Formats: sequence, structure tokens, C-alpha cells
Amino acid sequence: MSVDTSRTIIVLRHAKADWPSVPDHERPLADRGRKDAPNSGRWLAVAGVVPDLTLCSTAARTRETWKLFAHELPERPRTVYEDRLYEAAPGQLIEVLHELPEEVRTVLLVGHNPGVQGLAEIVSGDSEGDALARLRASGFPTSAVALIDFAGPWKGLEPGVGRLRAFYTPKDGA
Repeated sequence: MSVDTSRTIIVLRHAKADWPSVPDHERPLADRGRKDAPNSGRWLAVAGVVPDLTLCSTAARTRETWKLFAHELPERPRTVYEDRLYEAAPGQLIEVLHELPEEVRTVLLVGHNPGVQGLAEIVSGDSEGDALARLRASGFPTSAVALIDFAGPWKGLEPGVGRLRAFYTPKDGA
């Protein structure tokens, strides 16, 4: 593939989690999260963006979010559960994306804040309309989805190279 190959990163923050007496990694979704995750999946399906690959944190809440979200997609992409996404900082997320095979054009990353918000803000040099301003103002709520486009190889992903095409939050669909 050429170095100007267009790529899309779909950034999904896990849905609203519950706070039972379990370790953080094992927290399940709350009822609101179980409602919001499929709504976000339907939004992506309507947007017509189909991931080639999903990278999902191994935390229970991200796995459950992905299962509910994926059920709404026209086809389920190959999924890799990645320990390094749990509590990852933006730089760590970029390092994981640098490792993607070049044949992957669109990746969906299911992770946690503040890492996913930081990734979206750092990589997005500009945006369609007010998408970047809305992302910054909202703080990337649970079940939010950011679509970021950039051109080049995965190893070329760095601050400011992307364009935030769209930003969806559950409140947008309410």
C-alpha cells in the first residue's frame, strides 16, 4: 500500500460501568451502559464505517461494551483483546496502533478515559465542523465514538496528522 493510503481510527470509550465490590478490571456495565453501547453501534452502522479489525481492552466493561456494540454492525470484524489498552495513556495507544499491519485500513479501538480522549485530541489536527470543539467540551463520555481519518502508514500516526470526521455521544442520539 502506498504511503498516502487513507486510514480511519474509530475510538470507542467503554459504556457506563457499575461500581460493585470487584477489582476495577472486572467491573461490569451498568444498566445505562447496556442501553448506550448498542445505540453507539447503530450510529456507526448508519455512518457506514466498517472496521477491518477491533482492538479491545481486556477489562470486563470494554469486552461487554464491544459485544453489545458489535451486535449492531453489519459484519463483525476480527477482534484482538489487548492487555496494553487497559489504563493506557495516549502515547501507549499510538504505539499499539503503530504495530498494525498495513493491510488494515480501519481499526476500532475500545478503551478507557483519559487515554481515548487524549488519543483523539492529540491525533486530530482539525475536524469536520465543530466535532473537535464538541469532543473537548464533552470530555469524551462513556459510549462516545470518534472517527479520525489520516493518510499514510500506521507508523506515521503522530500528533496532529488526523482529521476528526465525526464525534458521537449517547446524548446525540437521545
